[in-house]
Amino acid sequence: MKILLFGKGGQVGWELQRSLAPLGELVALDHDSSEHCGDFSNLPGLVDTVRNVKPDVIVNAAAHTAVDKAESEVELVRTLNALAPGVLAQEAARTGAWLVHYSTDYVFDGSGTRPWTEADTPAPLNVYGQSKLEGEQLIQAACGQHLILRTSWVYAARGGNFAKTMLRLAQERERLTVIDDQFGAPTGAELLADVSAHAIRQVLRRPDDAGLYHLVAGGETSWHGYASYVLAQAKLVRPDMKLAATQVSPVASSAFQTAALRPLNSRLDTRKLQATFGLSLPHWQHGVARMLAETL
Repeated sequence: MKILLFGKGGQVGWELQRSLAPLGELVALDHDSSEHCGDFSNLPGLVDTVRNVKPDVIVNAAAHTAVDKAESEVELVRTLNALAPGVLAQEAARTGAWLVHYSTDYVFDGSGTRPWTEADTPAPLNVYGQSKLEGEQLIQAACGQHLILRTSWVYAARGGNFAKTMLRLAQERERLTVIDDQFGAPTGAELLADVSAHAIRQVLRRPDDAGLYHLVAGGETSWHGYASYVLAQAKLVRPDMKLAATQVSPVASSAFQTAALRPLNSRLDTRKLQATFGLSLPHWQHGVARMLAETL
């Protein structure tokens, strides 16, 4: 089996290189790859890449994810997050390949407190969410053999993330203020990659399991709860770490002015994925603790 991976340099793409390698021959590309085009702003180049590589599975971990910046780059964001995945879907359908794609909780408006299911109607609040929703729709219209995995609050040991930012600020400031009215589940790129590999193996044997799934770690928290856990866990892992911050104060989202609106309720219901693929998703704290143990 040959797998074509886009976005190898991102948090999820980096972990996918590890998890997908045992499944077969892996061709991993980034936006600046030289042998094949991995630039999502070059749609004809993507077509050429798929036709030259001839993959059995295409995995798309590339995306424009700068949510606030997206508000002023509407056309670019649409190209990267919607039109490019649509092109990959058309090519996958033409050749009989599978397409695995990652989407987001931002396709919902964040109302209510109930976890969103795959059957709920999307209503994105911002340009990023709109572009990701259009990408889903283009894939669904063009290619039956797809897996779309919606996730939220992604972090990884590699690169920057919310936990690392909180630790840095806690060393610099005596008091932190963190949003406490947005709820979701911090989800490790490692978990996304491992579940993706498992799901790919299954749909190759059971094509009827194709479709849209929610994939996040178990449990839920607010950004304030997340930050509080990170600081407490850091003290356990590194008792010698000097943290100036002795207080993490909760504040409403309205305290921070941002270009893009964020959903307050980013909870995603994962029962469909767990039942279909026979999985039990670990609590979000397990992954964050492991990431901190690796990085501190």
